[in-house]
Amino acid sequence: MVVSQSFRSPPTSCLSGSGRNCAGWPPPSRPPDRQGPPAACLTCHLRGPRWHAEVGHLRAAGPERKRFYQNVSIAQGEGGFEINLDHRKLRTPGAKIFTVPSEALAVAVATEWDSQQDTIRPYTMHLTTLCNTALDNPTQRDKDQLIRAAVKFLDTDTICYRVEEPEALAELQRREWDPVAEWAERRYSVEIGSSTSILGPSIPARTREVLASHLASYSMWALQGIEFVVTQLKSIVLTLSLLDRHLTVEQAVLLSRLEEEYQIQKWGSIEWAHDYERQELRARTAAGTLFVHLCSESTTVKHKLLQASG
Repeated sequence: MVVSQSFRSPPTSCLSGSGRNCAGWPPPSRPPDRQGPPAACLTCHLRGPRWHAEVGHLRAAGPERKRFYQNVSIAQGEGGFEINLDHRKLRTPGAKIFTVPSEALAVAVATEWDSQQDTIRPYTMHLTTLCNTALDNPTQRDKDQLIRAAVKFLDTDTICYRVEEPEALAELQRREWDPVAEWAERRYSVEIGSSTSILGPSIPARTREVLASHLASYSMWALQGIEFVVTQLKSIVLTLSLLDRHLTVEQAVLLSRLEEEYQIQKWGSIEWAHDYERQELRARTAAGTLFVHLCSESTTVKHKLLQASG
């Protein structure tokens, strides 16, 4: 099967594909259409050993290089669906055969490769990167560790930290964030709350247990995607709302950037930088969300298409 549809994704803001506050890329004086991400950035440095391991794994994908293949296809193998570049099997940075659990995910990854033009830009291929991480597991974490990492974001969840002043921003947070928090409390029968203290809200143990139990229903692959989205939005509450289709990607990104957007409206935006940052966050969040849903898809694309036309 040759994938013919194509799309182009904007490059990530730093090599790690980290959140919107990365200080390493793009630098203020450099336009976004120049050379790709640098070797390191402040965010990656501050994240510690586990973050460095993940960044190193992403770097293993290599820099930009000339496209060396004509056709992209998928084939069903013993462990799932494989990607072929002409007649060569795609492999991960760890040299494993690139095998994904669902045909739908394979088609999406193949589309990423097929949409590369004369130059292959690995930092635009978010689904491929997530698959590489799931296959190679560079930090050697198990399912319980992935769940704990996601739930730990409750301690610093974006929508749980509130300001007391300026009053306009405090009111904006109440108006925009409270409905999402209330939805999550009803959806999972938990208490989340918020705080203006620098120490953050006091999250009940039961809330952590309930959310951990919910996350345990996802596969290891899906959990990799969930953690990726949580890292982008700095919020497990927004991530769960997005995965449950309570919010769209655009809404979730806007809510995660509420203070930044408030400051932009008040003081103005930096030419190209803020728009670039916003679009990048949307691209990464959308890719992570799609990855989770496709990892949870057990039927084939053909079957889904037949159902849709029936």
